Amino acid sequence: MTNYPMKSIALAICACTIISCKSTELVYLNVKQPAPVTLPAYIKNIGVVNRTGAPAQNKVIDAVDKVFTLEGANLDKEGALASIDGLADMLVKDQVFAGVYPFKDLVMTTPVNGTFPAPIPWDTIDRICRVNKLDGLFTLELFDTDSKMSYSTTPTSIKTPLGNVPALEHNANMLTTVKTGWRIYDPATRTVLDEYVAARNLSFSGKGINPVAAASALLDRKEAVKQAGSKAGEDYAARIVPYWVRVSRDYYVKGSDNFTMARRKAQTGNWTDAAALWEKETTNPSSSIAGRACYNMAIISEINGDLDKAIKWSQKAYEDYNNHLALQYLNILKNRQAKQALLKEQGATD
Repeated sequence: MTNYPMKSIALAICACTIISCKSTELVYLNVKQPAPVTLPAYIKNIGVVNRTGAPAQNKVIDAVDKVFTLEGANLDKEGALASIDGLADMLVKDQVFAGVYPFKDLVMTTPVNGTFPAPIPWDTIDRICRVNKLDGLFTLELFDTDSKMSYSTTPTSIKTPLGNVPALEHNANMLTTVKTGWRIYDPATRTVLDEYVAARNLSFSGKGINPVAAASALLDRKEAVKQAGSKAGEDYAARIVPYWVRVSRDYYVKGSDNFTMARRKAQTGNWTDAAALWEKETTNPSSSIAGRACYNMAIISEINGDLDKAIKWSQKAYEDYNNHLALQYLNILKNRQAKQALLKEQGATD
């Protein structure tokens, strides 16, 4: 028989006691979050413009750069167009605007390739919007691919008529960073409503009997860059659309027989009957039990979408019964209440 140290046994018993005596369980709910960017309600028709064209004086430098980084001649151009398509398609899908107009043939130039430029002059923005009857303009102002190569070799063998011959297999690895930068212009107030730069990495690898053969396996990566560009456009569209997140809340499951019964009802999704049992305990002579019951009433109020009632119950739980979990929850609820106001401004509610 194994003799365990008494200290270890005591710790194990303590841990089991903590687990078995846990007074709360988690409930999960979906909560709508406001979009990172709030657009004015009067912006109904928007245009999408590509500003990543290279000016003539930069084309020689750009061509040299592409040779050294193994970038195809049209890689950035096609990636940028894919970004425009990704953004426009997602904006149409989300039905945020009355009209979405991508101007693929209008390619504005950027002063310096690979950098996020200064905003477009307002006279230019005004002219584009006035001529095309637009309320706002989304612009792709940076699309740049930067690739880094690394080589390694591993021993291998080549089959020949005379048998296997020792050789070296050449491995080429490429890390391509795709950078995008966006802005939203509001001509009515001459305000840049948002500017955002993002980057994502793409990894490629190839093998061959010599470095040239290994590198040649990497050159056909245009589709991957276009897909990355399209995804970048979709991700940027998400910045103006409210989204859902899954959150967890603690609720009390112990304190009285009613809490025990309510726990079983909650576990089966019968929150209405669980709430009826908790409400009975809000007047319990025990301040601890009454505080837990008030706190749980705040939880069920949030589940039912009534933040005002949830705040009142959590205030009562803390102010009248000193339930400290309720104070933390109150701050969460007030934060949600503030976000609700922003959601209404964005035309969305829970």
